[in-house]
Amino acid sequence: MELTEIRIKLIRDKADKLRAFASITIDQTLVIRDLKIIEGAHGLFVAMPSRKLCDRCPSCSGKNHLRSRFCNDCGGKLREMRGRMDERGRPRLYADIAHPINQEARDFVQGRVVEAYQTEKARSMEAGYVATTFDDLDYEYYDQVEADV
Repeated sequence: MELTEIRIKLIRDKADKLRAFASITIDQTLVIRDLKIIEGAHGLFVAMPSRKLCDRCPSCSGKNHLRSRFCNDCGGKLREMRGRMDERGRPRLYADIAHPINQEARDFVQGRVVEAYQTEKARSMEAGYVATTFDDLDYEYYDQVEADV
């Protein structure tokens, strides 16, 4: 496997643990967007694109996120702790949309993406820096939400 393109979108807000978004192209054939570069307790790591897990209301069968306390459709009270627990005993709230199959592949992707992040971060310190364009991606929404906060 070859990562033929890695694009990094730096995040300015240092109060949050999110440092950047990334988009990778594999073998010039497959693009995976919305990887997140996060500052964790043991350094940077790459979180794969994910979606919130949902379940159905027992009364109306409406779809609700696992942390919802009331049904979005009927307003009925939902029981707490509806999701499955992860290996650390915490509720599993998200599921990866795309992810490496084994640790070797995860380490490869993470190493290359973190390296690209470090390069982009260093470039951002230079005079005349112009950020990588993400015209085909929807990161302007995140910038707007960040500006509103």
